[in-house]
Amino acid sequence: MNSTIQIMLNKYKIESQEDEINALREIFQSIALLGLWRGKFFEQAAFYGGTALRILYGLDRFSEDMDFSLLKRNKNFSLEQYCPFIEKELNSFGFSATVNIKKKTTNTQIESAFLKADTLQQLLVIKSKNITGNTLADLKIKLEVDTNPPANFDTEIKSVLLPIPFNVKVFMQDCLFAGKIHAILCRNWKSKRIKGRDLYDFVWYVARDVPVNLKHLQKRLEQTGHWNSNNALTREKVIKMLKEKFDNIDFEQAKKDVLRFVDNKDSVLIWSKEFFFDIIKKLKFA
Repeated sequence: MNSTIQIMLNKYKIESQEDEINALREIFQSIALLGLWRGKFFEQAAFYGGTALRILYGLDRFSEDMDFSLLKRNKNFSLEQYCPFIEKELNSFGFSATVNIKKKTTNTQIESAFLKADTLQQLLVIKSKNITGNTLADLKIKLEVDTNPPANFDTEIKSVLLPIPFNVKVFMQDCLFAGKIHAILCRNWKSKRIKGRDLYDFVWYVARDVPVNLKHLQKRLEQTGHWNSNNALTREKVIKMLKEKFDNIDFEQAKKDVLRFVDNKDSVLIWSKEFFFDIIKKLKFA
């Protein structure tokens, strides 16, 4: 195994095959970012979403997909030119993976690609001691780029030290929080697919006194048709909308969604409508 990959693996508490696959996925994500950096992707785009929060700001849960936003609208943007950079970078560390563009079936502003690898083969690369006889699903990471970004966001440059030092352009935390609240308010949750991860991130932001970028949240809500641009979004209106959302969530289902992504299972025991109503009072706005 590559010595740098061993150093990266040493950061994780691995007690099961699931732990090892989570660690492997995150290592793939970091290497994918390195490939994008080599391809100069961050000259026109920025990282955002849960994986950005995990890798660059220290969120204490694992995340699956990688979300990006162009810095300005470009309807002709394509991810395809960056796929070879990601594949080449993974290959250089001994991994075998493909990155393929997802063909659009509808008119959408999102460009998507899938990073895919044979999970068993990659576990052998890292000399796993947790391989079982069970059939393993392929390791998949979806990459999405918003080609028509909502306005009023700010970015910063964050350094990543492994597998080698490189820089990533990322949304500021107040803008990331605005994006998370937009997801909570507007995601089309179904009864059995409640995104407990959204709720976990919400608590993480509030606990760290991260403010919500109100102007960016308004632009996101306007873009998806959930707010009238003639009216200014206020703190009071955001809190009202969140209460309405939390009032209709099955928190037991939400807990089940997030448990496989966190080490401390007790961190969600307190979840309830009353708990979320209470912490809404602590929200800060920028």
